[in-house]
Amino acid sequence: MRTTITLLAAIAAFLLTLSASAQQAAPPPPSKFKLMSPAFSEGTQVPTEYTCAAGEFISPPLAWSDAPQGTASFAMIFHDTDAAPRKGVMDVTHWILWNVPAGTMALEADIKAGASPHGIRQGKNIRGADGYQGPCPPPGATPHHYIFELYALDQTLDLAAGSTRDELLSAMDGHVIGKATYVGVFSRQP
Repeated sequence: MRTTITLLAAIAAFLLTLSASAQQAAPPPPSKFKLMSPAFSEGTQVPTEYTCAAGEFISPPLAWSDAPQGTASFAMIFHDTDAAPRKGVMDVTHWILWNVPAGTMALEADIKAGASPHGIRQGKNIRGADGYQGPCPPPGATPHHYIFELYALDQTLDLAAGSTRDELLSAMDGHVIGKATYVGVFSRQP
């Protein structure tokens, strides 16, 4: 009898452990963290004034909402997923910035290269310059997809302005608590 009670207690404990594990393994609810631009709709053509076709590089306005609780700062990577000059290792980086203050919910258009409004830091794009470089696929190429990735971080980053995308990714490792993306496309006539 005592062996039966011990066995039943062990089975009950095992089933409780399985139940707790199943609850912990449940996927998190969908994120409400959203990124958008008042300049163009998701998945549509990036307006010419924010591309190389305009003759200068003017960053588009961006806004976001519902950042995760515990966000201490934001970082952004803007890149062309259809161009990979290093044979698929990494696509073309058009803009990186970080240490956007947690209370910020938008970036105005035309953030100048090297500027650091509100302590924001910018890093190197594909040309090795600090700041925004607009979409610029080869003329006649099929439309390229340009992705803005906004990361919610649990801290600000101790990373110098002028850092690279690899350095930014390394500094963010283990500190990302949310991510929102926004996609635009662009092509140039031959």
